[in-house]
Parts: sequence; C-alpha cells; structure tokens
Amino acid sequence: MVELDVEIPTAYDPFAEAKDSGAPGAKEYVHIRIQQRNGKKSLTTVQGLKKEFSYEKILKDLKKEFCCNGNVVQDKELGKVIQLQGDQRKNVSNFLVQAGILKKDQIKIHGF
Repeated sequence: MVELDVEIPTAYDPFAEAKDSGAPGAKEYVHIRIQQRNGKKSLTTVQGLKKEFSYEKILKDLKKEFCCNGNVVQDKELGKVIQLQGDQRKNVSNFLVQAGILKKDQIKIHGF
C-alpha cells in the first residue's frame, strides 16, 4: 500500500505573532490622566499597567520620588488604578521610562 502524507488545514490567524511581538499596533497603552478636583487641587491617575507588576511597590517609589500622597484603587472596568496627588503626569511618565517598566511609545498622556 502507498502511504500518503495528508495535512489537514487548521484555522490560521495572521495577526497571532503580531499580538505576541509587542508591535506598535498590537500593544496596550498606559494612560496617564489628570482629574480636576476643587479649586487648584488635582489628581493624577495611571491605568493600564500590566497585572504582573506590583502596584503597591510602584506606588511606594512614586510617592517617595515626588513627595506626594497616593493610593491604588480597584475599579470594576479598569482594574487597578494608581492615584497621586497633584499634577504628576510628566514626572510619572519619565519615572516609568527610566525605571524600565515601559517604553516611551507605550505611554499616552491625557489632560489639558
């Protein structure tokens, strides 16, 4: 008898390797926003960090570095969100890049 090598086609996802590679169109961004409270008071929020990071350790370093208070809030839709007192958008962005947690093109800064 003749033996045939038959390969059954399977579903092929052309974007599968792009999702894993961290290509610019496939990655999630970390959003740094400012929220106005009352008067001159404001709040900086950081959302979208990967779940494997220790939010409490990052928060501790941010608080020590910028001499401000902050906390980690659990949100139903957004997951864990870091909140800091004051307008710390540029400082947080530079800190995350210098610490090697993120690259500059993974950060979106929102606000006025």
